[in-house]
Amino acid sequence: MRQLPKPFATQLSGFSGKLTTWRLTAGAATFGLVIAAGAVAAAGPWDSSGQRTAERDRAASQEALGGADHAGGTPGRAPETPPSAPSVLAGLGAPAGTAPAPTDRALAEVLDPLLKDPALGPERSAVVLDAASGKRVYGKGAGEGLTPASTIKIATGVAALSALGPDHRITTKTLLDPGSSGTPDVVLVGGGDPTLTARKDGRYTDTAASLRTLAADTARSLKSRDIDKVGLKYDTSLYSGPAQHPIGPNENITPVSALMADEGRLDDSSSGPAPRAGDPAAEATKKFADFLSTEGIKTNLSPSDSAKASEGAESRAESLAKVESPPLSSLVERMLTHSDNDIAEALARQTAVAAKEPASFEGAGRAVRAQLRKLDLPLSGAKFADGSGLDRSDRVSAELLAALLDHAADPGRPELRSVVTGLPVAGFTGTLVDRYPKDSPGTGVVRAKTGTLTGVNSLAGTVVDADGRLLLFAFMTTGTTNPQAAQTALDHMASTVANCGCR
Repeated sequence: MRQLPKPFATQLSGFSGKLTTWRLTAGAATFGLVIAAGAVAAAGPWDSSGQRTAERDRAASQEALGGADHAGGTPGRAPETPPSAPSVLAGLGAPAGTAPAPTDRALAEVLDPLLKDPALGPERSAVVLDAASGKRVYGKGAGEGLTPASTIKIATGVAALSALGPDHRITTKTLLDPGSSGTPDVVLVGGGDPTLTARKDGRYTDTAASLRTLAADTARSLKSRDIDKVGLKYDTSLYSGPAQHPIGPNENITPVSALMADEGRLDDSSSGPAPRAGDPAAEATKKFADFLSTEGIKTNLSPSDSAKASEGAESRAESLAKVESPPLSSLVERMLTHSDNDIAEALARQTAVAAKEPASFEGAGRAVRAQLRKLDLPLSGAKFADGSGLDRSDRVSAELLAALLDHAADPGRPELRSVVTGLPVAGFTGTLVDRYPKDSPGTGVVRAKTGTLTGVNSLAGTVVDADGRLLLFAFMTTGTTNPQAAQTALDHMASTVANCGCR
């Protein structure tokens, strides 16, 4: 029998102090609960893609991190210890076997009728696993591949973390190319960090890689070489293939580029739907030119044009400066809590780069699948057309989603833990902030990733039952006609498991 996961800390390379990746903060004294830090909203109008507007149009004003809250505090220092309360996830800190496990028959008695709810549409599947043993305690249509919508981000996170490690950081850098015109060129090289920020302040700016800092450090390096005038180019060659997602231009996702600032958003939001740059690399480069000018470096970049770097520039260029993203564990949490499509596509491509696959939609799909195969996960019928779940041709089974969560909750795989800590907490954070009423037995004890497209609703995560046993679940539906009713039915299933000893 596996030992249940317990709180732990991970030491980041180059990081002073410990960064706890199973941190939980107090959020509901009425229930004596500990919840993940932050608050981001989770509902909103439907848009033309069928995805709710980033599954919440209030997300831009009520933003949050996942359970570990990597983004708070001072860069280079560990986050401050949050307020604490008795653990909501009692099973997580308890020795294996102290809480009784539910039985297959008892769970079937309570879940079978709920799974027949007409609101769930004609295609539905469900799996519940016992976290202590990994044993399936409920399953209906477990291996059937259905459209996962945003729950595919669980697979994206597991693949990226297992391929690169939780401490991996994405680098954005500048190079000095001597050029051939007599004036040297600065080349802004994108490494695939969608969270690179051009903002002076706001959510995430204290820990995100800063384009302003990169400009200041680049200017300092240029001045040390007695250079005060340069050409400016950018390099996005790390990625290949089409930049535009198959759904087309959409406020839920920016064209996928190795270089962008603030996810290509044209407003001041950091999550949720927003107007997007058509050419995020060019937009970022123009902002970088302005920052260089502020630092006393003149550029010949036209306000209406950004010259793409010629091939081979990096091989003949000198390094000037670089900035690094937050650790991958933090990016995974932010992706899952906000259902962030831009981060999801970036992490899928980072997985492709690690696998030496083309960093395209197709190459990323192959890399994610190959990485999950290394983990011996059930991939029958699975298709990874993208990393975000916006593509309706994605296919994932409830069995696979539950197995992914089982791996992430395994104390023998601490590198995957942010997949669990990033899950929204029912009634409190992320895309579940208003999905559960205060008197629901699932409020605060269900934490799960939502998946929402027109006609598609899914929910996958963890729940502690009435006996204190930690369970993992995946509920999937296709062909729903009333999204609110479908979500309510799925939430009722998770709450029923929370309220059930089921022995």
